[in-house]
Amino acid sequence: MKQFSSLTIYLLFVISSTSISKQIIVNKYGSVKTIHAALEIASVNDKIIIKSGNYNEYNLMVNKSLDIIGDGNPVINGENKGEVFTVRANDVIIEGLTIKNAAESFLSDNAGIKLDTVKNCLIKNNKLINNFFAIYLANSADCQVLNNIIIAHGNSEVTSGNGIHLWYCKNIKIENNNISGQRDGIYFEFVRNAKIVGNISHDNLRYGLHFMFSDSCEYWKNIFVHNGAGVAVMYTKFVNMHDNYFTDNWGAASYGVLLKEIEYSQIEKNNFESNTTGLYLEGCDHIKVDHNEFDNNGWAIKLMANSEVNTFISNNFIGNSFDIATNSMQNFNTFNGNYWSKYSGYDLNKDGVGDIPFRPVRLFSIMVEQQPTSLVLLHSFFINLLDAAESFIPALTPPALMDNSPIMRKIN
Repeated sequence: MKQFSSLTIYLLFVISSTSISKQIIVNKYGSVKTIHAALEIASVNDKIIIKSGNYNEYNLMVNKSLDIIGDGNPVINGENKGEVFTVRANDVIIEGLTIKNAAESFLSDNAGIKLDTVKNCLIKNNKLINNFFAIYLANSADCQVLNNIIIAHGNSEVTSGNGIHLWYCKNIKIENNNISGQRDGIYFEFVRNAKIVGNISHDNLRYGLHFMFSDSCEYWKNIFVHNGAGVAVMYTKFVNMHDNYFTDNWGAASYGVLLKEIEYSQIEKNNFESNTTGLYLEGCDHIKVDHNEFDNNGWAIKLMANSEVNTFISNNFIGNSFDIATNSMQNFNTFNGNYWSKYSGYDLNKDGVGDIPFRPVRLFSIMVEQQPTSLVLLHSFFINLLDAAESFIPALTPPALMDNSPIMRKIN
């Protein structure tokens, strides 16, 4: 009898294992009519193709490495009875599906798609409509969430979940998703080394982006517009947020970005436009804020007394009601080389830098903090006189908070 080497036997096993992976077609009019049935008969590395149609199914458990692909935009309706897809296997792909009506629950965070303790999964090109949570990742790593459309019509924060929710994850990429109508568009808690790029998060009930205790993450080229409270970044370090748009977030407690207890991070090349407060810093240190645009905000920056060793350089402050507000007479931060549209100084040597410092904190901003109703006097002649006098002989504004090298022209 012919003898085979151990290497030959191994190669035959690999070829055999590969050859038995198969496609399972789910079709309302075929032999496999439900997704539940397809998941039961599927083997590892099979591909489940779901044909066009409406499938009223929920609590779909994916516990094998599979590709689940929609053909013709099939609709999977959870009928508000439970979670739709729960993934508990590595290397799963879910693509091309419309998933809706994961049930609202106060006991479990039901989602349209939940990844639970997995690696190397891909959620791509799906549409998720009116789910409690849309896409939920828990204790997972090395996954991607790409090109999904998430739409909800939440009426209250209590009865709404988040669009893309991450808890205790690492090495996650979230790219080119469009999210609206959820509680928070994107939510992070205990996340490491995540990349958020090219997403649009708008018209969410609370924050377009909300993350806490999530170090070493990077956010770029995202648009956060018209969210209830803007964006919040809390209790985190080593964050890089650049080339984003924070726009049209209006309300008594709304911000372009709220930073609380943030350390060793960069906020650069962002656009803060038409927000109640563009950038709010509380308990922050070693933050570099450079080359940002602060346009037409109520307050461009609110800088609390417990924020120290931060630098603000090469930013444009244009048309804001108040450029800087603070609750301290001291200053332990650096402002240098910014452009201020309210600067009325001169440049005798024509080097592009103002010859006298600029004090960006207006006396009236302090009055407004103490008496908000005084805001109606914003453009009055009397207030302008008070501000002018305070700028020459500061008595109530921090004398050390100034830009010693204000730029005469807008920085490109």
